[in-house]
Amino acid sequence: MGATGATGGRRVGRPRADQRPDSGLSPRAELLAAAAELFTTRGYAATTTRAVAELAGMRQASMYHYVSGKEELLADLLESTVTPSLTCARELLADDVTPAGDRLWELCRTDVELLCGGTHNLGGLYLLPEVRAERFAGFHAVRAELKDAYRQLLAATAAGGALAKSELELRTDLLFGLIEGVILVHRSDPERPVSAFAEATADAALRIAGI
Repeated sequence: MGATGATGGRRVGRPRADQRPDSGLSPRAELLAAAAELFTTRGYAATTTRAVAELAGMRQASMYHYVSGKEELLADLLESTVTPSLTCARELLADDVTPAGDRLWELCRTDVELLCGGTHNLGGLYLLPEVRAERFAGFHAVRAELKDAYRQLLAATAAGGALAKSELELRTDLLFGLIEGVILVHRSDPERPVSAFAEATADAALRIAGI
């Protein structure tokens, strides 16, 4: 980890800016990839902006041309775990042919695959106390819309339609809690096939929903 004169003071062991084009990623995407790795392995609090910049192959000062700092990186990573599921949810809500129970199952399955299918367990970042800050309001807004899609699909089923409003909200909380909780189960056995895990979780979710 010591500096060397031959490399102009660079630390040994990480790719540098002259290697970055090989990844095909933009500088901002490089920073997000580096942050994802460090936040999920070292921890958010223990990760410095310098460490993120170095892993992305750039100087710390250059990093601020692309992002304002760690909070922006975390906010973007959090939203990236929700927006694909929300896109799927909107499409399923617009489908007026497929039975609501089947659409709800598909949303559960897709959501779990997206949460557990990435290189890094980004869903684990939900548990950070820092995420409660106002800075992450965008993430919370997107997450709330996704949760409401679960509620709407549940309400459209025969089982959900028979529930009182308070019971529907409770079942939605339980259903959504199960889906987000898979990050902890997946972390305990990351080698488990994601597709089979996602289908089993969707089956369990519908049982919780009373379907």
